[in-house]
Amino acid sequence: MATYEEFKKIELKVGRIKEVNDHPNADRLYVIVVEMGDKTKQVVAGIKNFYQKEELIGKQVVIVDNLDTAMLRGVESQGMLLAASDDEGLSIVTLDRPRKLGSVVK
Repeated sequence: MATYEEFKKIELKVGRIKEVNDHPNADRLYVIVVEMGDKTKQVVAGIKNFYQKEELIGKQVVIVDNLDTAMLRGVESQGMLLAASDDEGLSIVTLDRPRKLGSVVK
């Protein structure tokens, strides 16, 4: 279990999906370019079985912004896209109202 102090270290920010590409080395992964206001991040996400590329473009999403960079099947991932899953599938966390890109999620 995480303490409140540990949880406060996680930086959640608003981003907009700008581009979605197939991962060159994995059938279930997308390589997603996310606009974050003053920067752009590349995120590798295992959501290909649940979303078509076209339906992701333009969505405002929540990104974990301060993760260490990771190599996922040979492709760099600079953050994490938040999603919820259960027995029926997966749903990415989106905003119900537009917010400025890079806004902090509290």
